[in-house]
Order: sequence, then structure tokens, then C-alpha cells
Amino acid sequence: MRLLDIPNVEDIALGAAVLGTGGGGDPYVGKLMAVNAIQRYGPVELVTVDEMADDDLSVCVAMMGAPTVMLEKMPGGGEAVHAFRSIQSYLGRPVNYIYSIEAGGLNSTVPIATAAQLRMPMVDLDGMGRAFPEIQMVTHNLFGITATPFAIADEKGNSAVLSTIDNRWMETFARSITVNMGAAAHIACYAATGRQQKQACVPGTLSLAERIGATIRTARAAHTDVVRAVQEVTGGFVIFHGKIADVQRRTVAGFARGEAVLQGLGADTGATLTIQFQNENLVAARNGEIVVSVPDLISLLEEDTGEPITTEQLRYGYRVKVLGMPCHRHWRTAEALKVVGPRYFGYDVDYVPIEERFGGAV
Repeated sequence: MRLLDIPNVEDIALGAAVLGTGGGGDPYVGKLMAVNAIQRYGPVELVTVDEMADDDLSVCVAMMGAPTVMLEKMPGGGEAVHAFRSIQSYLGRPVNYIYSIEAGGLNSTVPIATAAQLRMPMVDLDGMGRAFPEIQMVTHNLFGITATPFAIADEKGNSAVLSTIDNRWMETFARSITVNMGAAAHIACYAATGRQQKQACVPGTLSLAERIGATIRTARAAHTDVVRAVQEVTGGFVIFHGKIADVQRRTVAGFARGEAVLQGLGADTGATLTIQFQNENLVAARNGEIVVSVPDLISLLEEDTGEPITTEQLRYGYRVKVLGMPCHRHWRTAEALKVVGPRYFGYDVDYVPIEERFGGAV
């Protein structure tokens, strides 16, 4: 057990934006929410999954919707608490811990803010090891854990609790409600016991995000190669160096969809990399050939500062290095690839682990 205070949040927000593969919401907004909550209510206790008793109950909280909406519609600050209280009432028993369902700039820090507001402890884990765009795309789903009951709340005070026959149907209904709530809402779901978490979760995600953020901060202060430092701590590969030449982005059915085209610089001069995204970066194609795909991670880092760039922040002229990182082993099974592999998103290619393309071992 340890305490998360404001310096920890600063590093977590930065590192989670790297793991968020362009999604998970604006890390700056999430950081401000968590910092404000800690200033008001005090630090948050963080435990490892091994410290959970088998019958302890945990619930995740997160933002759902299109990250681009947050450029105009900011969270009110109480939505996640409202959703959490709704699901706890439905469950009819105390919830012992809050956790993050994904690694993302906002969705790694919203749970910290909620835990501070409710004066509850958190567990150092998540359900992705990265960010994905849909409700069923979590490791808990692979192990038969249901998203039901599912609570959703908006900034106006509206809320709903849903029950569905499976987690794919939960995505369908919850997405429709999110669109009607203004394309952004907060949710609480995937209630799981300690016994279930020990089998299904991706452990240590918050600590990894904090370590990545601290690495970026330290490398900047030392004026060393920030991207190389991040590459070393994540076990990733720099797959491209380029300048953003074009961005096409639209908000469709509660998602931010689009693509970014990069023109090569340095050793990549003359080459083009196209990244397609649905909230998160899904595939990267060099000169038309896919070189990295989901479930492996694709993140864009500003070439000098290592600042991670989310999909809603992509702009013409940014000079970036594209970092590809291996996903958690849970995502590399045949069953998992049916849920998060390239074919699920409409790309008719087989998943090839990034280390097989770029060398190295995980």
C-alpha cells in the first residue's frame, strides 16, 4: 500500500497518455480533476491486486464517449461519483475499491479523483494495459466478468443503470445513451471480486504509467533523448519519425474517427506513415503496408519533449516519433483477437506481434 499525492498524479497523467495510444481523454483535464480532488480531500490509498482479499469488491469508473467533445464540453466533476453511487446501490453491498478500466490520459486519473472524493482506496490495475474504444474490449470480458450492472451519468444529473445479456450488447445500448447525453458521459461498471481481479486484470498499470511519466520528466530535465528513454521503459520500438502532413477527423456515433498522415524525416525521409484511429490509434501503415496494428500500442510523441499527442490534439506540422509497444499477453490469444484484433475493426490482415516485425523479445 502507498499513497497517491499530487506529484504522483502528475507523472501518472503523463505516462497514461503514452499508454493510451491517443485515446482515453485529455490528460491535462484529467490531471486537473485529480489534483483538485486530492487538494480538497487528501491523498488516495493505492494497493496492489495481491493485497485484495478474495471477496473484496471493486468497481471501475471512467469517461465514455468521443474525446473530441471535451474540447467544448468539460466534465462537471461529479458525474463519476454519481455513477459509482448508482451502481453501489444496485449491487446492494459495499464496494471496497475503485479501479481504472483503461490506461488513458483522462481515464487513469478520473478514478483517482473519484476515489479522493469518496475517500476510498484504489487498486493498481486496469482491464486493458492501454486504451480501447468499446466497452467489451477489456480483459475482464475475456474471463467471463460482466459489465452488468452498468451505471452511466451526465453533467446535468441524468443517470441510468443498465442490464444486458452480454458485454457487446452493453456497448450498443450504452453508446446510444452516451450520444444522447451529448457524446460524453461517465460510467461505473465491471464489478469484480479480488479473486476475479487476480485472474483477469492487467496488474500494475498505474505504477507503470507513473514510471513512464517520471522517465519523461527526468529525461527532459537532463536534456537527454526523451523518446529513447520512454522506448526503454516500455520495451517499445520507434517505428517512424515524421511530420504530420494531414489530419482527417470526425465524430461519428460517439467516437472520434479519422486518420493522420505523416511525412518522413531523417532516416524516414521519402516514406509516408498513415495512422487510422477510433478514439485510439488502431493501425499504422508505412507506404500503404500495415506495420503495427491493434492490440499492440501505437503512440505519437513530440520529437523533442516526448509529450504524448492524443487523437483530438493532432495538428498539421507536429514533428513526432511514433512509438509502437507490445500489448499485454492476455490480448494475444485467438479468442482475444476476435474482440480487439485488426479484423474486428475492419482491416483484413492478420495480427503480427510488433517484436516480430521490428526485432527484439517481450
